[in-house]
Amino acid sequence: MSYLETTAQFYADAAETPQVGLCCVTAPPIQLPGLNVPDIMQQMNYGCGSTVHAAELFGNPTVLYIGVGGGLEALQFAYFGRKPGAVIAVDPVPEMRLAAQQNLALAAEQNDWFDPSFVEILEGDAFSLPVPDSSVDVVAQNCLFNIFEAADLRRALAETYRVLKPGGRLLMSDPIADRSIPANLQQDERLRAMCLSGAMTYDEYVQFIVQAGFGQVEIRARRPYRLLDTHSYAIETPLLLESLDSVAYKVPIPEDGACIFTGKTAIYTGTEAMFDDRAGHVLHRGLPAAVCDKTAANLARTLPQEILVTPSTWHYTGGGCC
Repeated sequence: MSYLETTAQFYADAAETPQVGLCCVTAPPIQLPGLNVPDIMQQMNYGCGSTVHAAELFGNPTVLYIGVGGGLEALQFAYFGRKPGAVIAVDPVPEMRLAAQQNLALAAEQNDWFDPSFVEILEGDAFSLPVPDSSVDVVAQNCLFNIFEAADLRRALAETYRVLKPGGRLLMSDPIADRSIPANLQQDERLRAMCLSGAMTYDEYVQFIVQAGFGQVEIRARRPYRLLDTHSYAIETPLLLESLDSVAYKVPIPEDGACIFTGKTAIYTGTEAMFDDRAGHVLHRGLPAAVCDKTAANLARTLPQEILVTPSTWHYTGGGCC
């Protein structure tokens, strides 16, 4: 049995017998006015963070959600796009698709604004999404891509890039690791299915996104997820997993490399009223300006005595230099 088959069986079982805390969610579901979430959806919240960011849901976008789970985030996305087919949810596991349909029917009973037609649930997987090229505004996945081995992750990212419209957004939440996970844990199919052993480091994770063609990546949140200790796992020192929420934009990669926003700012401290680097970045004295990591490094090298670069906050919600 391959790791993908093990994963499918694992989540088929989780669909029929909900397992609270399966993915150790570190943040409660977002609270929205007039949104009532059925208890069963809460119990089947198998993500590691959230992909629902209001800033990315302007303009009534069409959302493609990969791995419907219990339907929680599909319902949350539908909150922002209240029309038939606003959300297309894809899942390869029949039991999970059925559970999501049942949960969404319950949600319709508890929310006057919601109609099950707002979410279309389709059979499919991350490697073959059942929609045309350049047809959706947003693609989202929560705690799924971290399960994939490298070759499959490249396939999944390429497929998301294919279906996104130019300028479209890929919203993801996945665990990352503070160092490379030992091979013996990576090869444990059940641990991989549980989102415990497939995580990459932050640098590796972002590199995969950029290699898929995404020219801008913004980090929405980074928080502790789980600790793999030496007593429970065959490792010599504890290994920290973190939950990373990110948004990647289908825009061209600049000649000098992708723009990665992690919450850094640059502050000009010189004697002039402002500093212009002649590359599109104007800093007014004393005022923080959001900059991508690449620009932050360039500015710090240009005027190391007069430009202060603040550390990454790992919480960035748009705007900035690029």
